[in-house]
Amino acid sequence: MTWTLGEEFETPGGMVRWKVLGSGDPVVLVHGTPYSSFLWRDIAPALARTRTVHVFDHLGFGQSDQREGQDLSLAAHARNLARLLDRWELSSPSVIAHDIGGAVALRTLLLEKRNYRDLALFDAVSGGEGERGLFRLVLEHSEFVRQLPGYTHEALVAGHMRHNDAHRLPARRPRRVSRTMAGGRGAGRAPINRPDLRSSPHEGPATDDRSVAAPGSTVGSPHGVRS
Repeated sequence: MTWTLGEEFETPGGMVRWKVLGSGDPVVLVHGTPYSSFLWRDIAPALARTRTVHVFDHLGFGQSDQREGQDLSLAAHARNLARLLDRWELSSPSVIAHDIGGAVALRTLLLEKRNYRDLALFDAVSGGEGERGLFRLVLEHSEFVRQLPGYTHEALVAGHMRHNDAHRLPARRPRRVSRTMAGGRGAGRAPINRPDLRSSPHEGPATDDRSVAAPGSTVGSPHGVRS
């Protein structure tokens, strides 16, 4: 399946690529790490039957710009999401967010002061001290991970994704795993080797209240989620 983000938006850290599908009330899909918007390849077209669906790749992921020295903190991602909402002229969209996308969406709501009609989080994490497992090891040994050859890096990411029950990716479909982490354009080096899960280079958790971004939490409101 070809998954192409044909629109571009310039941010201080580089080009973010995005696209819009369908028509109707707006909904924004926010992916996590080490994924890309290719994660939504089946969900977005289904939602687009009745909604206007906005998808994008975070800076440093998928088809958006990837280069050394980028600020990939949660704070930077939240600022970019706020800029995108302004660019799309969305004053109160629905938002669906996965993994660290949940923390990004919450920061955009609470700290960047953007409004949502409703917010759904699944398999969400907040980062900071709450992060554990593979990403904790990556954070503690980032220089070692940077030096891994490409095939080792790809196997590491693919193994992590297969282990993630939220996606249930079968082991017999390694190409699908590679395409998901590379943004639908074939195998690539996902930014697992530089995941800055802090709010900023000097901050800890994604929000002041860690409970709002607990793993697996879901947040929604038919009357709107306000900052």
